[in-house]
Amino acid sequence: MNPADDELTGAELCADAPEAKETRGRGAPARPRWWTLLAVSAAQLLVVLDGTIVNIALPSAQSALDMSDASRQWAITAYALAFGGLLLIGGRVSGVLGHRRAFLVGLIGFAAASALGGAAVNPEMLFGARALQGVFAALLAPAGLSLLTITFTEPGERGRAFGVFAAVGAAGSAVGLVAGGLLTEYASWRWCLYVNVPVALFAVLGATFVPRDRPVRGEGRLDVAGALLSATGFAAIVYAFNEAEPLGWGSPKVLGLLAGGLLLLAAFAAVEVRAPRPLLPMRVLVHRARAGAFVSITLLFVAMFGFYLFMSYYTQTVLGYSPVESGLTLIINAVAALVGATLVAGRLHGRVAPAVLIVPGLLAAAAGMFLLTRLTSQSTDVFPLYLVPALILTGLGLGCVLPPTASLATADVPPHDIGAAAAAYNASQQLGAALGTALLNTIAASATASYLASTTDATPTAASVHGSTTALMVAFVILVAAACVAGPLTRSVRAR
Repeated sequence: MNPADDELTGAELCADAPEAKETRGRGAPARPRWWTLLAVSAAQLLVVLDGTIVNIALPSAQSALDMSDASRQWAITAYALAFGGLLLIGGRVSGVLGHRRAFLVGLIGFAAASALGGAAVNPEMLFGARALQGVFAALLAPAGLSLLTITFTEPGERGRAFGVFAAVGAAGSAVGLVAGGLLTEYASWRWCLYVNVPVALFAVLGATFVPRDRPVRGEGRLDVAGALLSATGFAAIVYAFNEAEPLGWGSPKVLGLLAGGLLLLAAFAAVEVRAPRPLLPMRVLVHRARAGAFVSITLLFVAMFGFYLFMSYYTQTVLGYSPVESGLTLIINAVAALVGATLVAGRLHGRVAPAVLIVPGLLAAAAGMFLLTRLTSQSTDVFPLYLVPALILTGLGLGCVLPPTASLATADVPPHDIGAAAAAYNASQQLGAALGTALLNTIAASATASYLASTTDATPTAASVHGSTTALMVAFVILVAAACVAGPLTRSVRAR
């Protein structure tokens, strides 16, 4: 690693290499640039939305398609495996096709797969459609972030663009839960998939105004060994995280999948170091500030997806909210994330060092988690005294962390590496989300069982709250640790 990499200024981080400027075209009008933001934001909403919207609809889909309890998880897992496993390949394909062309292919394919899933007549058809959604999402996500990176280079515009992009991503999970509940209750579970079609077509319309970019020259040969190792390695780890929730972390199946996945990824790293045209060049990962961005976003997603799980269970099982009411509660978090991403991080981009946004953002989210650890089964006025402040703090934290990490992940990257960097950033989010859901749910279940076994006259509600607050304490520790790691890695990047 070149020590000079750690002394980049904000101007350098926001500037494209000459090739990237050539790719974007000189003097690109302002209107096409903002059409790019609109189209990419709509695509980002699709990708994030489908990580949660089907969760709410799953019981209705299970009843309609006569799914077994053992197989229903594949409606979620098929998407996660295809998306997480193919992201690095999607980043490479995006560079080969040209990011705009790959973006359009990803949108059209995602819309078609969504329509197929909505029309499913049996579980196998639904699972296959969900896997296809994941395949096209793995192309769509890195292509969209790459387009944003090569389009917005002026610091002020870049800050606003990444702020909006991050705000949509931050709000997407909450919107998915709300939309899933409303559509399932008042329309049909099928509309949780059909709704993607008009959103994707709107993004396609916006993408027609996006200036064409040039495919990366000389990148046609795929690193086949790297592709196979990365796809199987990521898929094994994501599947292990999904299986850890029902089977436990000590299960031979889970341990075998984790060990196999780690070995495959280690082999992938060894292959990439020697490959003439690697799928993921190691220079993308060893850059100090970029590594800080990857670590920050991974650990933030570990904690936040555990937080969303807590909100869903606690509000419904303890407070007695309906699924729709539970989802609507998260709108507070989504609005706070919008404020943090656009009015704080978006405005300060290029004016302050990334660490000034990332570290306080992680600590704000940690404070929100810590507040909820004070809950007991006897707590009163829970909504105004606990939930609202926690939702605001975690939302602001998420909104402040996403824009600078997304920008750092793709900043100062040569044009032929932008797709790989964007894919690695999305892969970090996917792994964090999968690990957070499995890890914190397992901790909560274990703490609940221990409380029931060790406490005389323990009620199920008290045990459930104890288990949830124990998991949230772990999430708090993870976020504080993330802030401690991210600070030294990103503070050397100076503001413009």
